[in-house]
Amino acid sequence: MLDALGDPTRRVILETLRRGGPCSVSTLAGQVPVSRPAISQHLKVLGAVGLVRHESRGTRNIYRIHRAGLDELRDCLDQFWGDALEAYADHIRRTGERPATGVGTEEERG
Repeated sequence: MLDALGDPTRRVILETLRRGGPCSVSTLAGQVPVSRPAISQHLKVLGAVGLVRHESRGTRNIYRIHRAGLDELRDCLDQFWGDALEAYADHIRRTGERPATGVGTEEERG
């Protein structure tokens, strides 16, 4: 999933769907500066990792964000963030350093 989002065009497509709601490849191609075939390929990758879904309407496919896929992505990122905060807390416990607040004490402010 993170690999799929490594491509800036895919991030733009996902953001476009998030802001504008469900739409067709043609509509996306009008908003993202790549060709329709390229949009289709990017949507295929995003669909394979569960970030977008589509439904057929006549001869068109309408793409939308798949909320469950975004929830899975959020869980993954939350784990990274949780691990980073835990590592920081461990560092503080080991070294006894006070976290920097950017405010400073009255003495430090002069």
